Amino acid sequence: MTSATRKEVLGLYRRIFKLAKNWHALSGQSEDSNKEKQYILDEAKTLFKRNKSVTDVEIVKQCIEECNARIEIGLHYGIPYPRPVHLPPMGLTRKHSQALKTQEKLRKHAKHMYLKSHDEV
Repeated sequence: MTSATRKEVLGLYRRIFKLAKNWHALSGQSEDSNKEKQYILDEAKTLFKRNKSVTDVEIVKQCIEECNARIEIGLHYGIPYPRPVHLPPMGLTRKHSQALKTQEKLRKHAKHMYLKSHDEV
């Protein structure tokens, strides 16, 4: 990782912590604000620790884009949690059929950038 990329990642990390410090829930309740602040901090720590050993430049850029997208979406909607997205349904295929593999591939490609770090439910 280059020094410019490292500075950008550390800047994002600091930005997330400042965002969490000043976060206020839409409900106006202090307990909701505290829960959402804790979620922001826990999510950031988990994802940054998971990706700290990534050295591929393209993957690092994707992670940075995802982080920026999640920050902007959270600020815009006032909700720190990932927004649900409509993905193609799995349908009624057999477990090991080719159609199931195709549908899984479609679901993977239909996933939005800001949800790449979340596992399928």
